[in-house]
Amino acid sequence: MTYLLGALAFVLALLLSVVLHEAGHFLTAKRFGMKATQFFVGFGSTLWSRRRGETEYGVKAIPLGGFVKIVGYTPLEEIDPADEARAFYRRPALQRVIVIVAGVVINIVLAFVLLVVLAAAVGIPDTGNATTAVRRVSPCVPVSGAVCTDRDPVSPASVAGLRPRDRVVSFAGTPVRDWNGLSRLIQGTRPGESVPVVVERHGARRTVTVRIGRLAGHGYLGVEPVPRIRTMGPVAAVRFAGRLTGQMTVAIGGIVVDVPKAIPKLFSRERANTPGGQAGSIVGGAETSGQVFSSSDSWRAKLGMFLLLVSSLNLFVGLLNLFPLLPLDGGHLAVVCYERIKVWIFRIRGRPDPGPVDLTKLMPVTYAFVVLLVGLGVLLILADLINPLKLPQ
Repeated sequence: MTYLLGALAFVLALLLSVVLHEAGHFLTAKRFGMKATQFFVGFGSTLWSRRRGETEYGVKAIPLGGFVKIVGYTPLEEIDPADEARAFYRRPALQRVIVIVAGVVINIVLAFVLLVVLAAAVGIPDTGNATTAVRRVSPCVPVSGAVCTDRDPVSPASVAGLRPRDRVVSFAGTPVRDWNGLSRLIQGTRPGESVPVVVERHGARRTVTVRIGRLAGHGYLGVEPVPRIRTMGPVAAVRFAGRLTGQMTVAIGGIVVDVPKAIPKLFSRERANTPGGQAGSIVGGAETSGQVFSSSDSWRAKLGMFLLLVSSLNLFVGLLNLFPLLPLDGGHLAVVCYERIKVWIFRIRGRPDPGPVDLTKLMPVTYAFVVLLVGLGVLLILADLINPLKLPQ
């Protein structure tokens, strides 16, 4: 039940992100006197709609996006002569630029605000101050990479029967109070040596014998601790959000660049070991959200992970739309910028305004890009269905 709740929460968050993105276009267009005739969430057949004033609002059957229809968004449209003065392409360039980027700005600002809320209200894991409680038991000694494979040996913690929520009380006869102390003891133990470990489980203490493994030349047990959660003040939270937004932007760029190289691995066990393999569809996002909600973590940790997921979703949507190819917002922005550069050059040469760009010349590239996006989307959906990414449990 919690898994389905998490998947549904992600879908709703995606729809809300789309609504806010389109609202950015819609509200700025209305502010500048442009005519917007439709505001829809989804694509396909109409499930519900209502007209208010000159705009029809509604919901369509396929919840994979949304759109606002602004009259004259491209010069290729046939426009009622009565609406000619309010057409998008007739408005000043600065107004058009604001309308185009408004949706992207909404997504990026929303991503930033969610990170501020995460840091200031929900809290973030303090990895430098973790407890000795076990959050996760690794199934293997990850010699091959980040994800366990059949070639990796079973982890000592897994062999010894340690479980999530166990609390390590002592290691090799030495009492431990925090993860840093426990980690030093584990890494300082000679690989292959058997040591007693006292754990507390459901209020009762028990002793297990663990044969320490080897990873990167040090002792390895195979447990991940439960970190303490800490909140930040407003200024520190804003700094945290700014820093993490930059890091996430770089990470998203690396994922996008690596996607072509990762395509052959999307259906293999090595998917999670490549940056491009981390790319996913709405199916993958819902799967990840479901895993977060159904995990054994505390409600604060779950909420924090969900906010991080929704923040990264909004940042990805915003950055993707900046790509300078039609039909994305970045493509329309590139057209406006090209028009203004062309007007400037013509003015210097004493020639008249050349008028709008002939978009018919861009249609072959636009169609090819749309086919590429749709094809990649279908491929990622299939990969998420057949070979989904798994969060560490």
